[in-house]
Amino acid sequence: MEIEMVVEIPGGSRNKYEMDHRLGRIRLDRMLFTATRYPHDYGYIPDTCAEDGDPLDAMVLLEEPTFPGCQITVRSVGVFWMHDEKGADAKVLTVPSRDVRYEEIRDLRDVHEHILDEIAHFFDIYKSLEPGKSADVRGWQDRQVADRTIVEAAERARATSGPTA
Repeated sequence: MEIEMVVEIPGGSRNKYEMDHRLGRIRLDRMLFTATRYPHDYGYIPDTCAEDGDPLDAMVLLEEPTFPGCQITVRSVGVFWMHDEKGADAKVLTVPSRDVRYEEIRDLRDVHEHILDEIAHFFDIYKSLEPGKSADVRGWQDRQVADRTIVEAAERARATSGPTA
């Protein structure tokens, strides 16, 4: 499924940036308490509402990190599930739609297992030193589940925002 995502955190960063949707600005939420760095650009899918009430999280595999606020047309390939202090937390794994380097990646099985392990490891430990924070990793599911998760989050966003003009 081709979608738009907005980067909040560039790959390689320990800074946890978040979009302030009310103000339309990126703000520094905190620096990760661990020495861990985001393995890939991380952000959200606009016009969605995940189970935790925030826009649906997304991560994109790229050759170079971008910057906070960068919008990228991406293709979903899978979804990583975890539970944190807010409950169920899905992270959609994507690749750039118009990048020939990722033409062959269409589903989770096309992504090297080590890359998936690195991402899972990151989410397993990235909150471990933060008081009151938790992360219980559940694992990966394929593109079909990712696409269904995106559709459900978009429907949830429409239902909670009401009719638009």
